[in-house]
Amino acid sequence: MTLHANLIDGEWVKGEAIPNINPSNTNDIVGEYARASTADAEQAIAAATAAFPAWSRSTPLERHAVLRKASDEILARKEELGTLLSREEGKTLAEGIGETIRAAQVFDFFAGEALRLTGETVPSVRPNIGIEMTRHPVGVVGIITPWNFPIAIPAWKIAPALCYGNTVVFKPADLVPGCSWAIVDILQRAGLPKGVLNLVMGQGAVVGQVILDSAAVNAITFTGSVSTGKRVAAASVEHMRKFQLEMGGKNPLVVLDDADLDTAVECAANGAFFSTGQRCTASSRLVVTEGIHDAFVAALTKRLEGLVVDDALKEGTHIGPVVDQNQFDQDLSYVQIGKSEGATLAFGGETLERDNPGFYMQPALFTECSNAMRICREEIFGPVASVIKVKDYDEALAVANDTSFGLSSGICTQSLKHATHYKANAEAGMVMVNLPTAGVDFHVPFGGSKGSSYGPREQGRYAAEFYTTVRTAYTSA
Repeated sequence: MTLHANLIDGEWVKGEAIPNINPSNTNDIVGEYARASTADAEQAIAAATAAFPAWSRSTPLERHAVLRKASDEILARKEELGTLLSREEGKTLAEGIGETIRAAQVFDFFAGEALRLTGETVPSVRPNIGIEMTRHPVGVVGIITPWNFPIAIPAWKIAPALCYGNTVVFKPADLVPGCSWAIVDILQRAGLPKGVLNLVMGQGAVVGQVILDSAAVNAITFTGSVSTGKRVAAASVEHMRKFQLEMGGKNPLVVLDDADLDTAVECAANGAFFSTGQRCTASSRLVVTEGIHDAFVAALTKRLEGLVVDDALKEGTHIGPVVDQNQFDQDLSYVQIGKSEGATLAFGGETLERDNPGFYMQPALFTECSNAMRICREEIFGPVASVIKVKDYDEALAVANDTSFGLSSGICTQSLKHATHYKANAEAGMVMVNLPTAGVDFHVPFGGSKGSSYGPREQGRYAAEFYTTVRTAYTSA
């Protein structure tokens, strides 16, 4: 089996071989990928530092050409790369291909942004002085990505970093290196100069720690757990560097009495259980007013009964496996926690057997929940959702906002009054009306509040706030 090496200073560097295992079939090895050492990570940072002066002064057209070529190749290979994604992460094939298309769209968007770089000129308050405000790259950017979106999240971090003239040291999640390796290979062949983009696959405790400890890394963008995010923040403050954190959510979907029942059920099923619930935007808290509660629970239970949990590549599968044994054990442990807390397991929560050995779990729906329960406070990151019955809209809003997270918040209602009020008062970075809490566009800002996010927003034109710094120049006439 071919060993997929790390990319350091334009060269493929081998290392300890680690198998990439298919969670739909643990007998299937997706590929072997090299783990970088401490020395490899240090060399990658040095290469990015050396490459920065030339790349930061490259023309917008040069950067546009590389990003556009990458976008074109990713789109042309969407079935191949989507299949790779589904094999290594466990998303259904439709989801894998959809995520791959999104990655191509992200690269295409930032290819265009490279040609749309602008500044400002304003008059001074003093006579005969001109003022120019321009954006400049921050330098070497450390990129650390999670396992749940193995091609989209690397794309939406790498593309703007390169677009604005930064160099990159990229550490993907150790669990899913395949898609990351593929897009780095595509970018390298698209014409990136050596050292501009460096791939160091491996353990966070090894590779990630080198990135955190290096004074040569000028900015770090991280998506992952709250605990690791706090470590990134502490290390970044020590070096006075920019940092950007996306750390998850405990997202509410409010369902009011006047909601269209079919719409509400689809929003809940999609947001809570598709992608095996392994999304930071998943609707893990379903806050339902008492007038529609019983009908909603009955309809959602019926919808869950019809969902097929099976091999991600099998036609007809709605939900694939949990990503690995550790996550599988965590999900099942939370089912037991919910029971011990007094919640009613209305559906699912069982281990499933399929044709191939894998991490298959029946989606779990709890009812009779209070917002004080651990299953309603802590991010489970699996196909587990809790229904919380409330009296009216005011209580629903209060419960929805009663969380330490604030990424995405949704409401299902036919009331313009309540929808308008909710958009203004939901304590989250993204608000959805009659839509699942999961599912966002690539050209607009992504991010949250409270414990979900820190720093400038990701995606769209707002990405420039993180990947560039503003310079103000004064000229005397």
